[in-house]
Amino acid sequence: MTLMPPAEITLPQRLRELPRTELADEIETLVVGKLKNVLLMDDTEELPVDISYFDLGLTSLRLTEIRQSLEQLLDLSINVNVLFNEPTVSHLVDHLADALSAPATR
Repeated sequence: MTLMPPAEITLPQRLRELPRTELADEIETLVVGKLKNVLLMDDTEELPVDISYFDLGLTSLRLTEIRQSLEQLLDLSINVNVLFNEPTVSHLVDHLADALSAPATR
């Protein structure tokens, strides 16, 4: 009998196991990294988390690209309304942390 190697833990699985505060910190790091990349900011620059994406210089097209990237990375669907009704990193992080904290429905 051959033993199967243990399946690798995916990022979404790892995140779902974290306590809520650590989960929010991890998600904020991911989101800020993606936004800084799109905004051509370097790692030393501070990205305000309570300022609208649009005030930071993002366009709706870039925001849609970031949304799609986060959906793939987190294996999660992100409602467009979340991005446009409350368009700050802080609100997005709260939404994603809530979504990842929710029991899986699969």
